[in-house]
Amino acid sequence: MTIHIALIGDYNPSVTAHQAIPKALEIASGEIGVPITFDWIATTVFDGVDAKVVLDGFDAIWCVPASPYQSFDGALSAIGFARRNAVPFLGTCGGYQHAILEYARNVLGFTNAANGEIDPDAEMPLIAPLTCALIDQDGGINLVKGSLTHTHYGMDEISETYRCSYGFNRDYAGILDGQDLVISAWDADGDPRAVELGGHPFFIGTAFQPERSGLRGDTHPLITAFVQAAAKR
Repeated sequence: MTIHIALIGDYNPSVTAHQAIPKALEIASGEIGVPITFDWIATTVFDGVDAKVVLDGFDAIWCVPASPYQSFDGALSAIGFARRNAVPFLGTCGGYQHAILEYARNVLGFTNAANGEIDPDAEMPLIAPLTCALIDQDGGINLVKGSLTHTHYGMDEISETYRCSYGFNRDYAGILDGQDLVISAWDADGDPRAVELGGHPFFIGTAFQPERSGLRGDTHPLITAFVQAAAKR
């Protein structure tokens, strides 16, 4: 058995996260003892095409950092495919932001939910500038007890590395109250830092970049859990 993973995003070899992801997947592959292959898929590939045509045959989908993407709608299309079809999904940094936008638009009906990075005058800036940009900085995070994210880490508090200046606008955190998509991690200032989708084999988005563990040669519990979910599929 070989796991096939689609990396959704616009590949740039100078992006640290893009350098780290293959290394993190290689480490996870060794951890679970299953070979992994992956394909980088540009967001523009989904423009005017059913995501099923592109993504059928992949065991998991990772929406990677380095947004804004070349195609906003393309990224949302790929994420929506993973959400609707129970395909294991991991969204880190920009992928996390767009997972929230996809759910807000296509499940909650907030069609005006927008990314303030590309639409600074948005009526509903679901993704907005952070009070303090987190560029290559580590930060403490509190995991919600009982969440899958908490279960995968096996601890209440973690520290992870960020590279972002935009994030889930805390003023809109309440739109997820009572929903299947829930906030599973917060920072000390009360900003959301991860989300997960209930009733799905694996659907987690993080504001931070767990893939950076690969550059240190370390295993990461979230990435291991992601590839394990892909192996089960």
